[in-house]
Amino acid sequence: MRDLGIPVKGVSWARLHPGRTADGRASLLASMSQSHEGLFVLDIDLATGRCRQLAAQDRVHSTFSAASFRSLLTGRLYIVSGWDGHLHGYDANRPERGLEDLGRVTPAPGDIAPLGINEGPDGALWIGTYPGASLTKYDPATGRFTGFGPQDPVDNYLYPLAGDDGSLAGIVKFGRPHLLVFNPATGERREVGPAVTDPTDPAQFLKFFKGDDRRLYLDSHAGKFRVDGLNLTPVEALPAPLAGIHATYRHAYQAPAEMPGGWTAHFLDDHINGTGTPRRVLLVNRDPLVPSRELHLDWVGAGSNLHVLGVGPDGDLYGSSYMPNRIFRARLGAGAAAPLEDLGEHTFAGGEAYSLTTLGGKVYLGSYPESRLSVYDPARPIRFGNGPGDNPRDLGRLDAIGFRPNVLLATPDGRLWMGSSPDYGLYGGPLAWYDPATGAKQSHRQVVADLSPASGLYLPELRQIFLGLSIEPGTGMPIKQNLHGAFALWDPAADALAWSGDLGLEHLADVTSLAPAGDGCVYALIGRGDHILTAGAPEIGPRLALIDPARRTVLASAWLPADYGPLSWHGYHSLRVGPGGAVYGATGYCVFRLRPGTCEVERVWQLDQPQPRPGTVWLNASSPNVIDVVGPIVGDQFYFATGWRLRALTLP
Repeated sequence: MRDLGIPVKGVSWARLHPGRTADGRASLLASMSQSHEGLFVLDIDLATGRCRQLAAQDRVHSTFSAASFRSLLTGRLYIVSGWDGHLHGYDANRPERGLEDLGRVTPAPGDIAPLGINEGPDGALWIGTYPGASLTKYDPATGRFTGFGPQDPVDNYLYPLAGDDGSLAGIVKFGRPHLLVFNPATGERREVGPAVTDPTDPAQFLKFFKGDDRRLYLDSHAGKFRVDGLNLTPVEALPAPLAGIHATYRHAYQAPAEMPGGWTAHFLDDHINGTGTPRRVLLVNRDPLVPSRELHLDWVGAGSNLHVLGVGPDGDLYGSSYMPNRIFRARLGAGAAAPLEDLGEHTFAGGEAYSLTTLGGKVYLGSYPESRLSVYDPARPIRFGNGPGDNPRDLGRLDAIGFRPNVLLATPDGRLWMGSSPDYGLYGGPLAWYDPATGAKQSHRQVVADLSPASGLYLPELRQIFLGLSIEPGTGMPIKQNLHGAFALWDPAADALAWSGDLGLEHLADVTSLAPAGDGCVYALIGRGDHILTAGAPEIGPRLALIDPARRTVLASAWLPADYGPLSWHGYHSLRVGPGGAVYGATGYCVFRLRPGTCEVERVWQLDQPQPRPGTVWLNASSPNVIDVVGPIVGDQFYFATGWRLRALTLP
């Protein structure tokens, strides 16, 4: 096994935090997240753009920051981190203290990602978490956390805001978005105002924010309201959002606040919600006679986790990274060094690509969020956008439901087929197709009720698409405990379901990967990834099945040996065809080969499995050797990713 390098060194959740120091000088900070070496803060020199880069104390687990806030009272910057659920602070007046770890937000081990943070008039911070939807108060004067526990029995997301009049409220998402108001002294809560009863209805909406009068407001399909203590008061007009305050219906900050001297700061190259490699900052003065200035930030990235790998039409290896979602290429013909190229943005979906395929000499990718389709032509110059002449080009959504596109495949008629899990708050993912030649597209809401496509394979013998289905719901929704996975056959010519069922496999888990087994048969890898288990699904060990789709029968089935270890964090794309048509598979720590015509397996490569740190999820256990992403087999080289590193294993 050999390392090929780190293809992408980008960041996510990049935000600028303007403010002032204790002596009244303008101060500009930035916070950024990254997979490798953890989140960090930049203290930016406004004259030169040079940065003092301050890393989190725990560079392994404090990686992902969905919320950050610079105090309007003290100028101190606060950041919450996932997937370890900690609060961090940086004081520009005392830079020698670095980025301090202020402790875990809640004692609940499942609350791994604080998502909302805001400041009350007394300087107290109010923090909402995922997946527990818990509310916590932090007192900067004492360093004490006071937990008020989960705030909703079903939904998992809580975004609190505190008004300067003493009001405290939070919006709960995503199954039934609604507003809660709180008594800050006791934590007493009650629901007020309208709720979204159908997340698929675009006419229903809630927009909760802090206005420039520093009070709390709700804009909704049922009217406009101000939060007054434990009540809502109808208003005729809404104020503008407070500059620099994170609104709960947007991930990005509102318009940047003004610093002393009349300066505001804006990212110039922050195209996709704070992800990518943002280095250019424009300083603009309120005085039109004062010229604007551009700064170049000199921060250093360490590595972005990879998320999907595949072979392009030119024989090179292509893939994308995880927040930021950037396409990269490894030139396989260049020898062992395999030069790596970060090709930049390929979509307006800032999360990550879940699937990749080739068609007509081009690379197509399906990305989260919104299951956006994008295309890259290796034969043309790079200029990202969504216009006909752009490359890569964002082609947009195929429907309004899909969010995580686990399946992307091509059929001989020249169409692309995408199968996705649904948007937040929903059950049952769609199957959609797109014709690159005409731009035509069509989507089917669900293949099987409440299930989502997780794997797919075109069967030339049947001229049908064989689908593996998962119980995965939209993020934030609890698993329906009576559900099991399924198989399905879809007829592309009729554009209709031909058959679905469980093939007699009891307690069928999620069908995460499919591979051709020869003679019209198919291998299926069936198991449960971390994302399904953390949503409440019962654990079912991984197993293999050899299936004859034409006869709709299982020819053989066997559980994987227990010491092969768990699936990688989702298990998708884990079966791959190797030399001579042999089928290989991978779990998080093991590569195995199947004996043709059977479900008997032979271990090819395995490493010891570490135990995750308490309070973290498995994918962040941070073994140096875990197989996070299973890639293709080219010749005798099995390609995969370990976190941010691209690797290759020479098969025996």
